[in-house]
Amino acid sequence: MEWQCLTKAECEKRLGTNAHNGLSSRESRNRLREYGKNELEPPKKKSFMRRFLAQFSDFMVIVLLIAAGISFITSYLQKDDDYIDAIIILAIVVINAITGLVQESRAEKAIEALKKMSSPHAHVIRDGVERTVAAAELVPGDLVLLKAGDLVPADLRLTESYDLKAEESALTGESLPVSKRAEGTYPSGTPLGDRRNLLFSTSSITSGHGMGIVTATAMQTEVGRIAHMISSQESPQTPLQRKLEQTGRWLGIGALVICAVIFIMGLFQHVQPLEMFLISISLAVAAIPEGLPAVVTIVLAIGVRRMAAKRGIVRRMPAVETLGSASVICSDKTGTLTQNRMTVVELATASGKLRLDSSEGQNLLKLAVLCNNCTVSGGNVHGDPTEAALVHATSTSKVELDALYPRVLEIPFTSERKMMTTVHRLANGQYRVISKGAPDVLLAHCTSRSASSQNEAMARRALRVLGVAYKDLPALPKDREDLEKNLNFCGLIGMIDPPRPEAKEAVALCRRAGIRPIMITGDHAATAAAIAKDLGILTPGTSVMTGEELNRTNQQELTRDIYQYTVFARVSPEHKVRIVQAFQRAAR
Repeated sequence: MEWQCLTKAECEKRLGTNAHNGLSSRESRNRLREYGKNELEPPKKKSFMRRFLAQFSDFMVIVLLIAAGISFITSYLQKDDDYIDAIIILAIVVINAITGLVQESRAEKAIEALKKMSSPHAHVIRDGVERTVAAAELVPGDLVLLKAGDLVPADLRLTESYDLKAEESALTGESLPVSKRAEGTYPSGTPLGDRRNLLFSTSSITSGHGMGIVTATAMQTEVGRIAHMISSQESPQTPLQRKLEQTGRWLGIGALVICAVIFIMGLFQHVQPLEMFLISISLAVAAIPEGLPAVVTIVLAIGVRRMAAKRGIVRRMPAVETLGSASVICSDKTGTLTQNRMTVVELATASGKLRLDSSEGQNLLKLAVLCNNCTVSGGNVHGDPTEAALVHATSTSKVELDALYPRVLEIPFTSERKMMTTVHRLANGQYRVISKGAPDVLLAHCTSRSASSQNEAMARRALRVLGVAYKDLPALPKDREDLEKNLNFCGLIGMIDPPRPEAKEAVALCRRAGIRPIMITGDHAATAAAIAKDLGILTPGTSVMTGEELNRTNQQELTRDIYQYTVFARVSPEHKVRIVQAFQRAAR
C-alpha cells in the first residue's frame, strides 16, 4: 500500500483509528493478536546437524566417502584389519567439515553483534491518553508521538508536523535530514526519499516534533521488506566452488572409468575378482586428491582471518575467494564512500571566493554560528548536521560567541520561510540582527542581490548553500517583520558530505586491478554525480541512472545496457537488487 497517496482522513478511515484519541486499549490488544509483535523476523537458522552435513555436499568429498566406505567394507570382508586408508580419508573429510563449520559459526556471532537500530519504547495515544509502550507492542492504527532524538518505531503516515526533520540515510542514502510535512499527498511510484508525509522505521528525528498513524509494523515496514529480500536471496556458488566441483566431477568420473577398465582387464587375465576389485578401489582412492578439500579449506580460513584483522567479516568462508575474482564492486555513497558528516568546503561573496581561514571568511562563519541552535557539551556538537558543520568550521567556540553576543530574540526556521533570524545584544548597547537560510529567499530581504550567480555556480557543484546576512540596529523595532528588511548580505557558505580521504585511492586501486566501481545511492542525482566525479567513479563515457528511469526499464534492457552506467541515484532497496542481478547476468 502506497500510503503517501492518501490524505490524513483517508488513512484514518482505512486504518480504523482516530487521529486525536488513537486506538482503544481493547482494539490494540486485538490487533496485536492479529498482526503479531512489531519485531523483525530473524532469518531461519539451519540446525547444527544440517550445517555440519552441508559441509559434505561437495562432489569430490562424496566420492572420497564412497571410496572410504568401500575400502572399509572390503578390509572387513578380507579380515586383514587394514583400515588405515579408510580412517585417514574420513579424518581428512571430518576435519575439513569442522573447520568450515567453526568459521561459519564465528561469522554468524560477529554479525549478531553488529545488529542495532532498535527502538525499545514508543510514546502513543490510546484511549485519548498519552502513554509509553514497548515498541514491539505497536500495531497498525496506533497514534505515535515523536520529538527530536526519537527513533521511529514503525512506518507512519504523519498527521501533524512542526518543523519536523528525519535522518533516513540508512534507508535512502540521503546524507542530510529530510523535512517532513503532514500536509499534501504524493503520486504512486514516488521514490522513498521523496515521500515527505511518511516516516520510516529505524530512521531518527533530528529536529521538530510531530504525530503519525502507524501504517505498517514488523516485516511489513520498508526496513522489514529489505530484511526479507536479504534473507530470501540464495548465495550463488563462488568461482572456486564451481571450478572445484567441475574438477572433482571429472576426476571422480575419470577415476571410476579407469578403475572399471582395469577391473575388466584383470578379469581377462584371470585375476581373482575380489583382488581385482580391491586393486581398482586403491587406484580410485589414489587418483582422487583427498588432500585438496583440506588444503582449500585451510587456505580460505587463513584468508578469512586476514580479512577479520582488517575488520572485514566474511559470513561464508568460500566467499573470501570471490573477492579475488570480483569484476564489479557496488557501493553505497553515504557513510561508505563519504564521511556521513556535512562539512563546510567553500565560502563566497558576490565578488568571489573566500578562504576559510581568512578574517573575512571567519567573520562570515561566526555570524552563521550565532544564528544557530546547536548545543556544545563535552566537546561534542549536538543538533542539525548542517548547523553542526558551521560550528566545526569556525575557529571560535560557539560557547564563547554566545557569551560575547547574548541572544535576545529568535524568529525560527520553518519550511515555508526557509530562513532563520536571531537578534543579539552588542557591547555598545546596540543590537545585531543575523539571518541565514536559502540564498534565493534571503537575497530578497537584502539591499544587494548580486550574489545570485555565485549561488547558482555552487549549487551546480551539488553543494548545499546557505546565505548569511545581518544589520545593526540602535533599538528593536515594534514590528518583528521589520527585523528581516534591508539586510546587508555577508556571503554564501557551501557544504557537502565529503568523500573519505581513503576512498579516492581505493577507487583508483580497484581500477588498476580491473574492477569496475559502481555507486548506488538513494541520494539525489546531482549530489551523487559530483561525489562520483571527484572519486573517479563517474568517468567520460559513463552516465547516471535514476530510480525513476529504472522503473521504466525492464530487466532484460537493464542487463544489456548495465555497463553504460557507473552511478545509480535516488534508488530504492528493490532497485539495488535489480542492479546487482543485472551485473551478475551480464558477467556470465
